[in-house]
Amino acid sequence: MEPGHYRKIPIDPVITKRARLLSLAGDETRIRILCFMYEYGEACVSDIAESLDMNINTISHHLRMMKDNGMFTSERMGTNICYKLVRDEFVNNLEKTICT
Repeated sequence: MEPGHYRKIPIDPVITKRARLLSLAGDETRIRILCFMYEYGEACVSDIAESLDMNINTISHHLRMMKDNGMFTSERMGTNICYKLVRDEFVNNLEKTICT
């Protein structure tokens, strides 16, 4: 193609959000958490930590980061905090990339 014939691809909020989510998903621990949550949908921090054989504080930190970016919701159940995966098109497509 001749120079100047390509369409402009501006930065927009959707691209910014996707970049942030991809960056979050690019961490080994967060990939493991996501694959666990793709399988179970929801779980408490202690259960995730036990399943991944990791420290509860480490798992909590990663879950909070992903929750802050809309990948999870959380609910306190007594002394436990339980997380639920938020399923949207991006998250569903990410599953195919990182957990198959």
